[in-house]
Amino acid sequence: MAPYPARVPSEPKPLPDEVLAEPAVRRPGLSPSRANDYLQCPLLFRLRVIDRLPEPPSAAAVRGTLVHAVLEQLFDLPAGRRTLEAAGGLLEPTWQGLVESSPRYLEVLTDPADLEGWFAPARVLLATWFTLEDPNRLQPAERELSVRMELPDGPELRGIVDRLDVAPDGALRVVDYKTGRSPKAGYESSALFQMRFYALVLARLRGRVPAMLQLVYLGDGTVVRHVPSAAELETTERRIRSIWSGIQDSAARGTWTPRTSALCGWCAHQAICPAFGGTPPLVDPDAVEAATGVRPPV
Repeated sequence: MAPYPARVPSEPKPLPDEVLAEPAVRRPGLSPSRANDYLQCPLLFRLRVIDRLPEPPSAAAVRGTLVHAVLEQLFDLPAGRRTLEAAGGLLEPTWQGLVESSPRYLEVLTDPADLEGWFAPARVLLATWFTLEDPNRLQPAERELSVRMELPDGPELRGIVDRLDVAPDGALRVVDYKTGRSPKAGYESSALFQMRFYALVLARLRGRVPAMLQLVYLGDGTVVRHVPSAAELETTERRIRSIWSGIQDSAARGTWTPRTSALCGWCAHQAICPAFGGTPPLVDPDAVEAATGVRPPV
């Protein structure tokens, strides 16, 4: 594969917020995360996408947001100055920017006076990244790239790509940072589905299949690389359509059945889940139609 040389740095970008900013009017759509929500538990999909119930921020998720933001901003520095020390120096100002954009991030601090203690695990993640990639040898074409594509006779596909590298010959490398540990053998399907989802969208938007999908796990210093094919992306499209069909069927029937698993222990909505003796709120038909394109039964 062609090398990815350093180029003129792009203009600084604003800090990412908790979610992708949505247009005032949008068509029903699907992201990799929300597709996985439905596969995990249809009720979880409903509570997050249709009811839009708030969830308390977790320390791991917020720290991941912080590390992602630092890695994005590091490339605003010229090649040669993208060092581990420079990345560490970005932690505090980046954190302050995140808190200003979403004060709820402060909820995860056990001791607001000990910011250095809060930053310490993030420093470890950044140090691991520097053992895996050298930021001085590449310049991303895009960072935190918002992608949207209307699937013919289907939903709008959307999401955020952490990093897109473009080689001199136009070859695309899609990079995603994970601040957790890499999955055990046989459990990579969820992460690879996310990358294939992005590859499908980029292939349609840019007219070529990405040459490489790269998952960078900072929790254990593992890099997973995958070379997608056009046939594989066709299979991914069929899977997305199948998931969307299931979502629309749930909307048409008005049934969002909870699916219990070991992940229930991490769910913020147990108190209103029928599987745990709770009662979810009445669903808003307008919200169902806006999210799925289907009017539920009255």
